Amino acid sequence: MVQSYANSVSQRSLQEEVKTSLEAYRALWAERARNAASVSKVISSMSDVRSAFQTRDSATIRDVASQVWAGISAKDASFLVLDPIGNVIASLGGREIRISGAGKMLTMAREQFPEQCAGYAEWEGELYYVVLTPVYVQAGDEPALLNVLLVALNVNHQVAEAMKRSTNGSEFAFLMDDRVLASSLPVKDFPKLSSGQRLQGDFWRLKIGGADSLLLETKLPGLRGSPAPELFVIRSFAGASDAFAEWHENVALIWLGAMCVGIALTYLLAKRILRPVEALDRAAGEVIRLNYDYRVPVETGDELGRLAATFNNMCESIKAARLELITRERIATVGRLAASIVHDLRNPLAAIYGGAEMLVDSELSGEQQKRLAGNIYRSSRQIKELLQELLEVSRAGVKPAEISRLIDIVNSAADSIGPMAQSQNVIVDLQIDETAEVLADHDRLVRVFLNIMNNSLDAMPGGGVLKITDTRDAASIVVHVEDTGAGIDEEAWPKLFQPFASYGKKNGLGLGLALSRHTVSEHNGELWADRETVRGARFHIRLPLQNGTR
Repeated sequence: MVQSYANSVSQRSLQEEVKTSLEAYRALWAERARNAASVSKVISSMSDVRSAFQTRDSATIRDVASQVWAGISAKDASFLVLDPIGNVIASLGGREIRISGAGKMLTMAREQFPEQCAGYAEWEGELYYVVLTPVYVQAGDEPALLNVLLVALNVNHQVAEAMKRSTNGSEFAFLMDDRVLASSLPVKDFPKLSSGQRLQGDFWRLKIGGADSLLLETKLPGLRGSPAPELFVIRSFAGASDAFAEWHENVALIWLGAMCVGIALTYLLAKRILRPVEALDRAAGEVIRLNYDYRVPVETGDELGRLAATFNNMCESIKAARLELITRERIATVGRLAASIVHDLRNPLAAIYGGAEMLVDSELSGEQQKRLAGNIYRSSRQIKELLQELLEVSRAGVKPAEISRLIDIVNSAADSIGPMAQSQNVIVDLQIDETAEVLADHDRLVRVFLNIMNNSLDAMPGGGVLKITDTRDAASIVVHVEDTGAGIDEEAWPKLFQPFASYGKKNGLGLGLALSRHTVSEHNGELWADRETVRGARFHIRLPLQNGTR
């Protein structure tokens, strides 16, 4: 759009320049034409000239006209004396010209007589500006034409060059029937108008000598009886194009600079806007990592500053709510734990109390005493297990790890359940690699296997098989504990390893599997149950082998 506007302005500027150049030519040539007409008028009114013309003697007329012309004429003008029918009597001053068709010219101009007649005419390929002045004599009541004075100003290449200099570079070309009669340009460079583009009015745009140019066409007044020539005032777009190219380069540099400044400002503005956003993003990451003490610096009072302040207030609220929730959860956990302990201790304590009372107050047979002693033993063992679970909760992760044989850990758990398994007719099938060693807290891992084995015994009150096997690779060993009991209830699976989740057991806190998984995890292992079993339950314990074990 800017380029189109610049081209339009450039074209209008050139149009004004060629118009000004044309007016300058008209003014200059009008002055020369007035001078020629005035000289011719003065000569025609001189008494000695009129007396010589009345003699009708060619020699006398030539001599007198020559004397007069020599005193007042311009050297670049030609002066001819014609008889009434157009024959040349005398040709004086300037270059000698041969006029053709003078009789016809006089006939056409006679309509203006006795006034002067002026206009452009072409003779022998040369363009002239001609002034015809009649010389009359009074013959009776009507004036008689004695002679005709003809002043011709040659319009040649020198005239075109002079006009170019006086108009600061505008080119001039005089054409007649598409023929160049005079021009400040080389004749060969002037193209035909049909090769160009006609603009509004008399303006043309075409290539001249390879340069894009603007032309203004105007018709010159032809002498009566002669064709009218055309004048073209020409101005090249080269100067305007150079100025436009320089302007275009400057605009490009300004545009490039503006773009660089704009990008820099955009970058700085975006950085200023994104910096608090990035701070909020980092703060959100810290909140995700449960770091509720992290705070976003409030640097501004705008929307982002208010958002940072709101975020900090939110962190404060979350922290306070979390602390309150933890406090409530701890109180609830203590309450649940106390209620569960009281409930689970009531039955074994009652059995111990009742059995002891019967032993003290009653006379019992040996078999009855043995049965009461067994009940007291089992109830004491239940109380011991409950207290052991509480102890595991309090001392988890305190004892340092040591290298232990896995077979020893599993055997310790199997020995603990041996009497109960025998009393329930449960067969314990133990198949563990005796060379496998693990880095572990021996007692805690024994408690893990003991929890799982006790669960299996609880699931097989009428007898069954408890099978413990292993599979291994270069880095770890997996112990499989499976039984032929009733299996795991479907409702127990969602909370199988959660604290206080107890299904199918009459006594217990529901902490065994939760603590066992936590212990295995602290040993960089895994504990999981196999849901796809045909019969019974199947648990898997993966433990990393000690370096060097094969």
